[in-house]
Amino acid sequence: MEAQEHATTSYGGTDVNVDELLDDPELERLHRDRLAAMKQEAERRATLERQGHGTYTEISEGEFLEVVTKTENVVCHFYHKEFERCKIVDKHMAMLAKKYMEARFIKISAPDAPFFTVKLGIKVLPAVVMFKNGVSVDRVVGFEQLGGRDDFSTADLEARLKAADVVSSNRRAAAAAGDDESDGGEDDRVVQNGIRRG
Repeated sequence: MEAQEHATTSYGGTDVNVDELLDDPELERLHRDRLAAMKQEAERRATLERQGHGTYTEISEGEFLEVVTKTENVVCHFYHKEFERCKIVDKHMAMLAKKYMEARFIKISAPDAPFFTVKLGIKVLPAVVMFKNGVSVDRVVGFEQLGGRDDFSTADLEARLKAADVVSSNRRAAAAAGDDESDGGEDDRVVQNGIRRG
């Protein structure tokens, strides 16, 4: 009788036999499916990390075309090493790179990449250019589109990336990337609606 008491638990006023739950084929199937999904997501993240996702890396002009054309979502900062505002953008980009695994965050020295700087019409630094499937879809030039202040928040740049659809704007994708702060709620929509394309 005492062994039976240990196997039965009261839940919400209803007695539940724990042994029956452990032998439930439907629960076993759900458990197997969830483990398989978690394993698949871990493998996907590992593959993305091997491709440079999750980090903010500097590339050369010779690497630029391959990275941009072979990666679905790319956020590229054209910078100059002596510009203080470029260093501010670097700080925000490094934080966002860790948060959004689905995009590759890179930077390239504008003076050392004259071909792409001219080809993309980069005339003001810092410039953040967003690419989807090798095509430039949006850009942030200087700080004017981020409030015109040196102390703009990472959320300002993040909202711009979401509006360009190079990073996910839903909670599930952010949670999959290891972030539970962004819920894609009203605050995100207000920020997105206030952004004009540049």
